Amino acid sequence: MTTAPPILETRGLTKRFGSRTTVSDISLTVPAGCAFGFLGHNGAGKTTVIRMLVSLTRPSAGAIWIAGQSLAGHREQVLARVGAIVEEPRFHPHLTGRENLRVVAAARGPQARRRIEPALERVGLCDRGDDLVGEGRTVFVSSHLLDEIEKTCHAAAVIDRGRLIAQGPISELIGDTHTHYELTCDNPRAALNLLAGYPAVVQASQTPSGLRVTLTDPRAAGAVTTLLIEAGISVTSFAPVRTSLADRFLGLTSRVGGNA
Repeated sequence: MTTAPPILETRGLTKRFGSRTTVSDISLTVPAGCAFGFLGHNGAGKTTVIRMLVSLTRPSAGAIWIAGQSLAGHREQVLARVGAIVEEPRFHPHLTGRENLRVVAAARGPQARRRIEPALERVGLCDRGDDLVGEGRTVFVSSHLLDEIEKTCHAAAVIDRGRLIAQGPISELIGDTHTHYELTCDNPRAALNLLAGYPAVVQASQTPSGLRVTLTDPRAAGAVTTLLIEAGISVTSFAPVRTSLADRFLGLTSRVGGNA
């Protein structure tokens, strides 16, 4: 099985304004047909990168390929396939494209309804107007709303102070291996002493609600539970703690908020 080429690639993308470098050596790879999140604090350089991607500003260095074609060499042809919407577009996913436009037109008066068909024709979607919103396109989403990106995107990249510091599938960025567990039981101190010498336990510490336990392997969770029960400790819950994209983002970036 062959792997589809990426829809967007950049290599060494850099932007300088005088002596100030706002974006430095960005090399992105965006898979085709997915929702791709582009994350960073305000001032991290997200907007500057996007302006270069849609040719609103010229890179100081580096190259951009969209659908395998160089933006520098085929600007008009490449950008004819690209749409950009700023701020907060909203669509109803259970409605078709034409139905979404009718909802918008209803709020704007009778004149707007007559512009639906010309609008579909202008963007080449007359024959797809009755399809549900989606169409299998690649969507590049720039945001600092981490929960939204985690729920809607397949992959993402993180930029900080003009530099790309991580990219890949959401699951890989999170590094979610479920080896951290929250344990609640009737005797936390006894459980802590027992787990301290158990080979599968990397670390165990007390929390306000019980214990936080780190295992070498998620498959050891059953054995740990059995160990506690056989020692006479009543286990109420032993649940994996899932790392969020927000947790990972804060660990990767250099600050919480603020302008670069």
